[in-house]
Amino acid sequence: MGKKFSAVVTKGDVAFVALCPELGVVSQGKTEGTALENLKEAIELYLEDEDVQEMLKKKPVKKAKICSIAVGS
Repeated sequence: MGKKFSAVVTKGDVAFVALCPELGVVSQGKTEGTALENLKEAIELYLEDEDVQEMLKKKPVKKAKICSIAVGS
């Protein structure tokens, strides 16, 4: 079984943007589903990097907590 990460998807003016906050990896797509598929591929490529693998051995990723906050009045 693979690793699980968080994904935050927002709708921009032109495309959907998907972010993995644990890794700082971002991608986009014309639909929310495409943005998530592209993010998954980007994460897989990111995790293939030997330097990233070494970094994650020393400091494992902790699951991000996604929540809403109110700002201003």
